[in-house]
Amino acid sequence: MATEITARFKDSQTHFVRDNTYVTMLAWLPEHMIYGKPKIIGVCVASGKSVAAARDAHYHNPPDYLVLEPEDTRARTRNLQQTNTNGYKFQGTAKQLRQAEKLVKSWGKGGTFYKPTPEYQAKLRQLFARFPYRLDTNYAKMDRIQHAGIEVFKERIGKKEFHGMSVSEWTRILTSTDDTAIRKAAKMLGITDSGTSALVH
Repeated sequence: MATEITARFKDSQTHFVRDNTYVTMLAWLPEHMIYGKPKIIGVCVASGKSVAAARDAHYHNPPDYLVLEPEDTRARTRNLQQTNTNGYKFQGTAKQLRQAEKLVKSWGKGGTFYKPTPEYQAKLRQLFARFPYRLDTNYAKMDRIQHAGIEVFKERIGKKEFHGMSVSEWTRILTSTDDTAIRKAAKMLGITDSGTSALVH
């Protein structure tokens, strides 16, 4: 019933060079829709590398939006090494944006295509150093990265029937202000103004 999948996936593509790490997402609801034990209603498994690539392709749009790799921390002990990327939104004036666009154009064809390489990241850091950017706190939310497999999963869960209605229908009703529709839906679960039926105890 959440408005969106709020979990974030910030690991760098470089963390998945062998493409042998998978991301698992579980969709669950209370067994009686609005109360009860958690019941898993669907599972999505996706390659971590594909999720990271989809995220970077979706967000990265220099100079308006930058995805920056972590600094090289390989010399640190394992617990202090960084693998998370971050997203930054341009905050400069219209004049500064034109200047930034000119710099990006000088990178040549394919200059806006995301690459986690040190060479390309150095170009991005030139932009970051010369112009004002702010850290995007909504960056990398799973619901926003437009990964094909995750989008199919979301659609499948929305259509899944649960206690007589699709999950999408339950969401629409339970998040509405229509008291009549909510009472009717609750009645389907055995819940009335006089209490709950024996069915749901």
